[in-house]
Amino acid sequence: MVYVGVIGAGLCSSEVSGWAEAVGAGIARRQGVLICGGMGGVMEAAARGARREGGLVVGVLPGNDRKEGNPYLSLSLATGLGDARNAVIARASDVLIAIDGGYGTLSEIGLALKMGRPVIGLGTWRIESSKGPDGGIIAAADPEEAVALAFREAGRIRPLER
Repeated sequence: MVYVGVIGAGLCSSEVSGWAEAVGAGIARRQGVLICGGMGGVMEAAARGARREGGLVVGVLPGNDRKEGNPYLSLSLATGLGDARNAVIARASDVLIAIDGGYGTLSEIGLALKMGRPVIGLGTWRIESSKGPDGGIIAAADPEEAVALAFREAGRIRPLER
């Protein structure tokens, strides 16, 4: 079973919400487990899509109350970690799909790449260092390609960055 982290902002446009819902549905159709931050925006839309297709959705919540998560979660993990839960999401996922997103998404991307987890990007950040483009994020053109790339890359965990 492939554990796919879906990361993105807690508030998003209707277009981005549609992308996230399609990604969630695609993960469920492939029998993957969707892991997300459990709140609104991209997280809620992806969870809604996965649950619509009968999928399993794990929400890694920032607070202490399991009830604070969105209504589409199969399992709610109240961590009390705030934004530090991003490290848990990155570590628990075999691969991550970053959809749009803000600085919280950027932190999850950085953590995932540092942990050797592949990151698929759909309308999200591009990373460039002083040496030029990083290439760590694998760009997808649409939700279907993002899911296909995620399942292809899931078995390719890279060694931890030192």
